[in-house]
Amino acid sequence: MGSCLSAWLGTFVAAAQISGFQHVVVIVQENRTPDNLFQGLCSAPFGSAASCSTTPTSAQYDIQTANWFDQKSSTGVTQPLPVALANKYDLSHAHSAFVVQCDQDPLTGACRMDGAGSVACSGKCLAKPQFRYVTNSSGTLTPYLELATQYGWANYMFQTNQGPSFPAHQFIFGGTSAPSAADDAAGIFASENMSNSGVAGTSTTAGCIAAADTTVALIGPSGENQKVYPCFEHSTVPDVLPTDITWRYYTPSAGSIWTAPNAIQHICQSTGPGGKCAGSQWSANVDLKPADVLSDIAACNLRSVSWVIPTGANSDHARANDGGGPSWVTSIVNAIGNSSTCDNNTGYWQNTAIIITWDDWGGWYDHERPTFLAQPEGDYQLGFRVPLVFVSAYTAAGYINNERHDFGSILRFVEHNFGIAEGVLNFADSRATNDLTGFYNLTRTPRAYQTITAPKSAEFFLHDKRKATDPDDDGDDR
Repeated sequence: MGSCLSAWLGTFVAAAQISGFQHVVVIVQENRTPDNLFQGLCSAPFGSAASCSTTPTSAQYDIQTANWFDQKSSTGVTQPLPVALANKYDLSHAHSAFVVQCDQDPLTGACRMDGAGSVACSGKCLAKPQFRYVTNSSGTLTPYLELATQYGWANYMFQTNQGPSFPAHQFIFGGTSAPSAADDAAGIFASENMSNSGVAGTSTTAGCIAAADTTVALIGPSGENQKVYPCFEHSTVPDVLPTDITWRYYTPSAGSIWTAPNAIQHICQSTGPGGKCAGSQWSANVDLKPADVLSDIAACNLRSVSWVIPTGANSDHARANDGGGPSWVTSIVNAIGNSSTCDNNTGYWQNTAIIITWDDWGGWYDHERPTFLAQPEGDYQLGFRVPLVFVSAYTAAGYINNERHDFGSILRFVEHNFGIAEGVLNFADSRATNDLTGFYNLTRTPRAYQTITAPKSAEFFLHDKRKATDPDDDGDDR
């Protein structure tokens, strides 16, 4: 009798608290690497020198704190140099900048990772602008550092694409930047941002509503030698969601390179070049005011899957932001964490997973080599490392994950969570090697939420009267 009771109790204790998350929120920030943005993990009060290593144990952060050196151009720094989050210059993060910074070894095929000093800089560039880390001297980054140390951190998260924002957001939303499924299978991908009449970086509108002379460069096994109008047709994550699973995409404007659904014809259903998206899916699911995510949380109207894109002021994009990004992200996390009346008075905290990531590396130094995929995708995948923080009530404080992730891992997580066959899109979700399930354990007793302190609260963003700009106000990512 005693052994049977013990076995029954063991089964009861091991049972999952929930069968899966009812809500997944993907918060996308802009243009940073772990080495650039998260040096604070290696010093008090969040850590120490022993907390970080370039060959980390399971309890160390993979952050390089010294000897940032560029052998190719004979420039660099022994110690990284500080810069404010709201700095006044921008580094190229075009595909061409990836090629320069990677400096691929023709013999081994691996990045030498010695070209950062040759990445172009525009604006009020400081000395050795690529070799800078964001200082937390005024506490600007404290919300990010608290989230990273209180929840789950990925040591090896890489952007899927080797280039800027337009293709990055296509991968985050739909698993590919290819114009079609056939192009994806052939390894042909949109690799840059928009151009007008062949002039790089001149188009301010993207996707199926771009001007008629707008093009985007393609890259494939035969090289980067073709341009197409940036209106694509293939399945995305919303197309494989069960009918009872809802979604919303929060973004500052309809035609920007960060508004991924505008480049998918069956979602946008454009009225024509230079027109507008008029599709029913677009109208129902694309919200052109990012702060509405806070209103929806407060009104118990959070969708099953949400993508959240910041305004320029609240972006971490160099030269575009005012330092509000950490507060912006934290306001969303706090709103979910402190929710108590939604979902039959259980609140959102115990049934929501929050994934915070950055869309590309922004031209900043990072020491980790990306792993290139096999051909034909390997000509454009994977890109440089970006941060990823996983927040949930079932994620252990201080958890560090050493698996290798990319944007396809996020898509696999969404598929896994909602009972969809992993890899069903047959794009980056199929090529990814994991699904982020290592970041949580649903058999754990859910942790009580502790509010993260930030300089600006949800009320600030809800009542912010400033004109919303795109995450990067220059729009070119050259």
